[in-house]
Amino acid sequence: MIVFFRNQPAPRLLVASTAFLALLLGTAPLRAQASSAQQPTTTAPAPASQPDSAQQQAPAVDEPITTIKVQANEVNLIFTVVDKKGRFIKDLKRENFGLLDDGRQPTAVLDFRQQTNLPLRVGIMLDTSSSIRQRFQFEQDSAIEFLLQVLHLNDRAFVEGFDIQTDVSQGFTNNVDLLNQGIRKLRPGGGTALFDALYKTCKDQMLTLRETGSVRRALILVSDGDDNYSRSQESDAIKMCQRAQTIVYSISTNVSPSKDRGDEVLRAISEATGGQAFYPVRIEDVATGFHNIEEELRSQYLLVYRPAGLKQDGAFRTIYLQALDPRFKVRAQKGYFAPRPPQ
Repeated sequence: MIVFFRNQPAPRLLVASTAFLALLLGTAPLRAQASSAQQPTTTAPAPASQPDSAQQQAPAVDEPITTIKVQANEVNLIFTVVDKKGRFIKDLKRENFGLLDDGRQPTAVLDFRQQTNLPLRVGIMLDTSSSIRQRFQFEQDSAIEFLLQVLHLNDRAFVEGFDIQTDVSQGFTNNVDLLNQGIRKLRPGGGTALFDALYKTCKDQMLTLRETGSVRRALILVSDGDDNYSRSQESDAIKMCQRAQTIVYSISTNVSPSKDRGDEVLRAISEATGGQAFYPVRIEDVATGFHNIEEELRSQYLLVYRPAGLKQDGAFRTIYLQALDPRFKVRAQKGYFAPRPPQ
């Protein structure tokens, strides 16, 4: 059994007892620990007069809507586990993972579950620059099919095209017909301001979401990854995605035999936010990328924990989450920004 020890330059893997592993991720009942958190929420503040019993009445796991409250001193981490062949591993327990937050073990784990029904807030970002003109119809058709398959009753999505500017052709809705119309409205042409588009989309569409429960925020970015017009840097776009707690999945439209810088850009953005980049070998295979994302969104875990030494200073805190079984790989965001002090 493997655990991580703190106060080291990098996490070390050592053999330890079951009792010590329990200290790493906590053993107290989830419900009892969750009811003890009384700090104001960050994404969906609860009224000051809300009775404690409201937090204790959690819905059944199989209900489509969850009402977990994310407190100012809690982290809501959504992640995926795959084996060496990329197959999803769905039935692990919290004892199967080691976790460090900013180099330290969490003080408590408040919840752990497989969240196949956690509501989605997903954005489709289609590159409409001149460079993808010949591939655009495949992007549109694949995006429409993805929305038909992935959207459930409590999910919402929006559609956006981008070149040197962003064009939100359809805002958040559960109506697939409206989303279909939004996709068909988009027309290719112009340069590519990928970083500006990603920064603005996370800031305006994702960061401003006000939800009463936990949701998964995800962007599906379909592009060749080339940027020739942005004022923002790649790092700026990644940081804004992390602030908005948004996972980015990328589908490359570069089908040339060799990978270029645009492919590396898509990989870096996706990995930093806990997503994945897909590289179809034919433009017709873009639909496969959408299908893989759909499957992943329904095969994720939710971990809610209280980090040690969290300060309301707005600083970035790194997350190191690893499966104790070396056959499995964890895909999660690289970190998050601590809440800022009240103004």
